[in-house]
Amino acid sequence: MPHRRIAAVLATVLTMLTWLAAHPAQAALPPPPSGWSLVWADDFTGPAGSLPDSANWIIDTGHSYPGGPANWGTGEIQNYTADPANVSLDGAGNLRITPRGSGQNWTSARIETRRADFKPADGRILRIEGRIQMPNVTGEQALGYWPAFWALGSPYRGNYWNWPAIGEFDIMENVNGINAVWGVLHCGVNPGGPCNETNGLGASRACPGSTCQSAFHTYRFEWDRSVSPNQLRWYVDGQQYHSVSQAQFDATTWQNMTGHAGYFILLNVAMGGAFPNGVAGFATPTAATVSGRPMVVDYVAVWQSGGSGQQPGGVDARSTIQAESFQAQSGTAVEATTDVGGGQNVGWIGNGDWLRYDNVNFGSEPARQFSARVASGAAAGVSGLVQVRLDSPTAPPIGDFAVANTGGWQSWRTVPANVSPVTGTHTVYLTFSSGQPADFVNVNWFTFSS
Repeated sequence: MPHRRIAAVLATVLTMLTWLAAHPAQAALPPPPSGWSLVWADDFTGPAGSLPDSANWIIDTGHSYPGGPANWGTGEIQNYTADPANVSLDGAGNLRITPRGSGQNWTSARIETRRADFKPADGRILRIEGRIQMPNVTGEQALGYWPAFWALGSPYRGNYWNWPAIGEFDIMENVNGINAVWGVLHCGVNPGGPCNETNGLGASRACPGSTCQSAFHTYRFEWDRSVSPNQLRWYVDGQQYHSVSQAQFDATTWQNMTGHAGYFILLNVAMGGAFPNGVAGFATPTAATVSGRPMVVDYVAVWQSGGSGQQPGGVDARSTIQAESFQAQSGTAVEATTDVGGGQNVGWIGNGDWLRYDNVNFGSEPARQFSARVASGAAAGVSGLVQVRLDSPTAPPIGDFAVANTGGWQSWRTVPANVSPVTGTHTVYLTFSSGQPADFVNVNWFTFSS
């Protein structure tokens, strides 16, 4: 190994040991369940006080989407901000969303994934999961607190008036510090309709063992397209407590909810509004409500059944494709990585090198974006292009992005790029181009999205 790589690895190890000595251990992102592949995840690793990764998340601000319903359509009263006092990493592997205020003047935070295409392939199951501690507050002091982990249909972006037809999956909702998790489906028309709006089709239960407020619990939603009729299921700590069947809906309602590109995921803590007010029987928050109790999120992950290897229908282009799973390569090598999830990355990549991935299935919905997890310890002035080509290493690139030094060979970041629309099944080549011969990038994984 070149001396520069040895030095970089030693520096990374020393940094990790120093960090571990100063921070208590947190639950790491779990490995994919047997027979499943990772589609997307964030374990909120980063310096204390920093905002969530902007490559993964959009921070919503104000009292509504531009041109959308006032008070986010629910009557909640808080002003959402991008202030680290309301939304930030804690330096120990968690995201904290913290409401602050009193009376009728509150700030809090709401974030949503940039990706809006979370949807199972035909015959597969999609699993959206988060490990979360609800705000640790109960009784009168909790009146008005409304933490949520949920997903909205992608057509809502830019429209904001097509709810609930486009679908909403509430994976975890809670109000007023009650020891219960609600799982709810919203669909159809409002009011009434097949989802009994505005209440939705829901169920609730107490958190197993420790209360929802005093400890972390794992909240999971599954969209199962491997059975007919399809099923939607809700879990807490692996225990199912709610399900809805496709058979409960007319064809138009189901198509409007599931026939689009997919869903984006949201995390927020609202204050006041229809749900906490309805449960309390009066307006919330009140003078007794306390400020500053955060919802703490350890990780959010999306998995799909079918594994990460070669499947009869090929590798799902929208899954996380590990760089080291190539079928052929030129000029590269594989090494252990310190990135989230561990495993290996492909390194020693320079001008003219390439990686080949066979039978990548993009499906019938065009993919328009490519994202890759990359790191670089290249010297000053050294950079290059990561390019995507289809079916031949010499075909014109359908998209690319430039990368230079990211802070080290194990200093990882997710970089997006637009690609020409792709459907069907292809051999995907990652090719690497630079104006000089020095290695300029490592790659851990990549994925495509709509």
